[in-house]
Amino acid sequence: MILEGLVVVVGAVHLLICPYTKVEESFNLQAMHDILYFRSNITQYDHLEFPGVVPRTFIGPLFISVLSAPMVALASVLGYSKAYSQCIVRGVLGLCVIYSYLRFQQAVKKTLGDSVARYLILLTVTQFHFMFYLSRPLPNIFALGVVLLAMRAWLLQDHGSFVWLSAFAIIVFRAELAILMGLSLLMELVSGRLSFFNLFKYGIPAGLVSLGMTIAVDSLFWQRLLWPEGEVLWYNTILNKSSNWGTSPFLWYFYSAIPKALGISIFLIPVGAFVDVRVRSLLFPALGFVFLYSFLPHKELRFIIYVFPILNTAAARAVTTFFNNFPKSYFYKALAVGIAGHFAMNILMTSGFLYISSINYPGGDALWRLHQTIPETSGPVHVHIDVASAQTGISRFMQVNPDWIYNKTEDLIPGSDSTMEFSHLMIGAKADNATELMPYSSTHKILFYTKGFTGLKFNKKKKGVLINRDEKIFVLQKNTWK
Repeated sequence: MILEGLVVVVGAVHLLICPYTKVEESFNLQAMHDILYFRSNITQYDHLEFPGVVPRTFIGPLFISVLSAPMVALASVLGYSKAYSQCIVRGVLGLCVIYSYLRFQQAVKKTLGDSVARYLILLTVTQFHFMFYLSRPLPNIFALGVVLLAMRAWLLQDHGSFVWLSAFAIIVFRAELAILMGLSLLMELVSGRLSFFNLFKYGIPAGLVSLGMTIAVDSLFWQRLLWPEGEVLWYNTILNKSSNWGTSPFLWYFYSAIPKALGISIFLIPVGAFVDVRVRSLLFPALGFVFLYSFLPHKELRFIIYVFPILNTAAARAVTTFFNNFPKSYFYKALAVGIAGHFAMNILMTSGFLYISSINYPGGDALWRLHQTIPETSGPVHVHIDVASAQTGISRFMQVNPDWIYNKTEDLIPGSDSTMEFSHLMIGAKADNATELMPYSSTHKILFYTKGFTGLKFNKKKKGVLINRDEKIFVLQKNTWK
């Protein structure tokens, strides 16, 4: 129970140090806010005004909102602002993913032994990306909880649960999971552990129920007949328009994303595969998924987060081998010491990543500071939030003052009559003399600015790495405002 509790504690630390979210998380976060605060009044929902490029499902936000509602209501009664509700919904999402992860870990314990399961947790909590992402309201993370339960069912040869959970994850949340689940399913079919008859017996009703559920729920919230993940699949894969958001080399997941996510532990994976044939069976669908998914030009680390627990299982098998053979020779003693040192290195890397992430939400910092700067007894506040601010930490949960007007209208002409209607402006700019600020030089004053992470720089004199932070968001106040 101590190790299981450690997962919760480390996840909570990541959430509290980085409470804000970015643009990729905005749909699900705004959806949870609107479900909790606007309820059946769908006309006030954020997604109708800012629908995004493709529609996303409301099933995940609806589920988390229902679980969070009692705690959000209690926080409101106790006088806490909506900003704390954002931490609540993220915390509930994180606990759901942790529950699924621990269920997966218990399946690893049954199939590979206590030691492997124990080291699996230790590896996970010392690495950054899995723990950082598990409470972030991304479509991938809503899918992650279902995927981990499906992989648990696969390990335990519970084919009915595996097919139902896989169908739900694929049809509702992320269509590309058909690759990961399909490869796992292929292994069961080829080995004869699952018959085609049973596949259809489970698969047809699972697919129909999942599809019917998402169409019914999402058509209601989007106010039109649709299957969200079907439209996402068409846009990203068939039209290949995801590349509009950047492309990466074919092997990027292998030489950049996975090493970054697993840290030093990546070197243990081949050892785990070498010493245990069962580990090789685990790795086949995981690495096959990453390889096949690499054909899609647009790549992000979060797209393959589902394979990290599987890869860590292989690494945990290697750790078990080294520690079990510790008494046999000085060679194994040296390896065991190296493994202990590798945990320390992972923790050091994670600490660095976590600090950098904490200073990477200048928009959220700026709005929070604006609330602290302007007295409650001041005049009416009408603040405009530009795109750069909205994308770096601002959500409806952060709009905590019911007497203020928050506006996110895009593409306003700088210095126009429209912008002069606001008492305060939040503008993304790199310096106080930047072009973006010049139209307001005579009409506004700079209240303050917030900085954000801009990169690492090696300092030759101090022989160390410096973390660069530059101006990101400027908050302006109209001179005539009182």
